[in-house]
Amino acid sequence: MVHSTAHPDAGSLDAIFAALSDSTRRTVLETLGERSLSVTELAEPHGMSLTGFMKHLRVLEHAGLISRTKEGRVVRCELSPRPMQEAAVWLSRYEKFWTGRLDALARFLYHQEETEWRTLPPETPPSAPRSPSAGTTASAPKKSGARGPTRKR
Repeated sequence: MVHSTAHPDAGSLDAIFAALSDSTRRTVLETLGERSLSVTELAEPHGMSLTGFMKHLRVLEHAGLISRTKEGRVVRCELSPRPMQEAAVWLSRYEKFWTGRLDALARFLYHQEETEWRTLPPETPPSAPRSPSAGTTASAPKKSGARGPTRKR
């Protein structure tokens, strides 16, 4: 599958994100990021049939994320990082969008905080909690008097 370097088409992005959506396939890509391996070496830690594992490799290959080469009877897999770079470029546009939005929110909240600070009554120090009382201390409770009226049921 050929991928353009400028703007990947929707189909290739769909294939890339579909391939990356599975944890087994992501683990395979992480492993291949270290070195190329044979299919048997790649499949061994996953505890699944070779047939089932080969389906994962086909998805990765269809997305252009790996390439397979045959050396005699051994099929080796190697990471092809370009499609992930294309997906990262696509995602970076949205990262810039959200970073800009979050920066705008931070500026708005800072402005709101500054505005509220300026509108506090001057006699109220901002760090001192306001007491509900007018500075009087509650008197000690008196002894209990006679029983009060009860509600009829």
